[in-house]
Amino acid sequence: MISWIQRTFQHHFRIIFGVLLAVTIVSFIVTIGAGSGIGRPDRTVSDRDFFGHNLASQADVSQLERDAVLSIELQGLGSGIDEEQVKSYSLTRAAALYVADQLHLPPASPTEVQNLIRTLRAFAGPDGQFDVQRYDIFRNDPNSDPAEVLRVLGDEVRIEKVRALVGGPGYVLPADVTRMLAQGDTSWTIALATVDYASFHPAISATAADLAKYYQENQFRYQVPARVVATYVDFPASSYLAGLALTDAEVRAYYDADPTRFPAPAPAAPAKPAAPAIKPDPAAAFAAVRPQVEAALKLDRAKSRAAKDASDLAYALYQAKVPAGSAVDAFLAARHLTAKPLAPFSREAGPAELGSSPDLVDAVAKLSADHYYSEAVATPTGAAVLLWQADQPARQPLLAEVKDKVQADYLENTRRARFAELGRTLQSELTARLKSPLKFEAVVAAVAAANQVKIEAKSVPAFTLSDRPKDLPEAALGALDRLDQGQVSAMTTADDKGYLVYAVAKKTPDLSPANPQYAQMRAQLAGYMAQASAGEYLQQLVSQELKRTDPLAAK
Repeated sequence: MISWIQRTFQHHFRIIFGVLLAVTIVSFIVTIGAGSGIGRPDRTVSDRDFFGHNLASQADVSQLERDAVLSIELQGLGSGIDEEQVKSYSLTRAAALYVADQLHLPPASPTEVQNLIRTLRAFAGPDGQFDVQRYDIFRNDPNSDPAEVLRVLGDEVRIEKVRALVGGPGYVLPADVTRMLAQGDTSWTIALATVDYASFHPAISATAADLAKYYQENQFRYQVPARVVATYVDFPASSYLAGLALTDAEVRAYYDADPTRFPAPAPAAPAKPAAPAIKPDPAAAFAAVRPQVEAALKLDRAKSRAAKDASDLAYALYQAKVPAGSAVDAFLAARHLTAKPLAPFSREAGPAELGSSPDLVDAVAKLSADHYYSEAVATPTGAAVLLWQADQPARQPLLAEVKDKVQADYLENTRRARFAELGRTLQSELTARLKSPLKFEAVVAAVAAANQVKIEAKSVPAFTLSDRPKDLPEAALGALDRLDQGQVSAMTTADDKGYLVYAVAKKTPDLSPANPQYAQMRAQLAGYMAQASAGEYLQQLVSQELKRTDPLAAK
């Protein structure tokens, strides 16, 4: 039920869920952003107090972040947490502990710490319950400091108390409870019509006026970004292979370093039942793949030589202080080298001809008129040195230059607009035809034939959103919010499919307080609202304290 509430909040209570997102991790991580001032080297201040911690001290900041990381790990929330969130969370924990001191909350007792341990996700087994073995593994980890873990656990107890106090009971309107209860426990029996976009081929013509209008309205899509014009001196590894000689010992050592790189070829299907498995002979395994090992070692050696020669060229250009222009061509010609052209490329992507390694992109970023050659960069076929020629500014091309792309986009955009129109037509036709005694599948088949499109029909037995079938697409489920029994939904689209839902039956649960689920739902919603309130309060404290202690803001 909890996971369903989260999904429903996200889809139907955007304002509330926006607040909840602001309090991620333990319900109140705040994203202060790059302006939080944590350990910024450009601040030349000796002290910056933040609830008793000096943010100008790397030692204090590191301690706060170590505590935050340990807290996240204990709660089993390490996946997907980035560095900025850890920094923000560390500040929030400091603010919460400051509030605990202001409220004179006592240190956590051993019993409170033990009770907390039993609720932490880090020590939960597959059934979600406390697992003693997981706890013992963590406790006996040589990389953990028991005293530090105990201190952080004690802080977690006090933070939880602060959260409960400042969050309050969580105010929930009765209408919210009944709405969530109705959405979660209403029983639906539906039939689903899935429209295949790939089968939809309307006749569309694109006149010159249509293309000109579409291009004018979407010029930003066709802007040519700023590009670099460059050449490169290629050092292909293949040029070095012929002169390489390897000893048997070198080949064997290369194989032994990582035998898994060279799996033995699959044996042919045995004519007789397989003999009992025996331990493989290392010598025989090596002999079976020796040609592949030798070829791989030669290629590695060749690439190393190519990289060395490329690096030597870059160094020679530096030492000789060769100016850009014709002098470079003469310098290369004297060494029997030639620069090859590259298609103009963006600095973010680099030249497609040479791959897309991070080193290549980094080398491209440094090219300019003042530094026209790169260091040696590895390429898929060896190594290269890039030579800058010019920077092309971003420009808006003429329609004639991008006409084919504009036409393709116009046709696809028009096709999707027609598909949306088809959805409205299908909804109307299904609604009318379902009043007949024909079964849903027969009605869908007739509508599909009439509109020359492929539609699949499927009946779904009774379910609730809190316990829904796993194979039902989200786009189809979203249509249930505005659907009554006997109605056909508007078409929703996702992944090149259109979905129309027919509500065969709809049974709403008891929405009065007499329903036991009412009290449970109210408590769950109240808990979410209390967490959101606590998170917002702590976020305000952190923001105010950072602003108060910001030396630049004080000037």
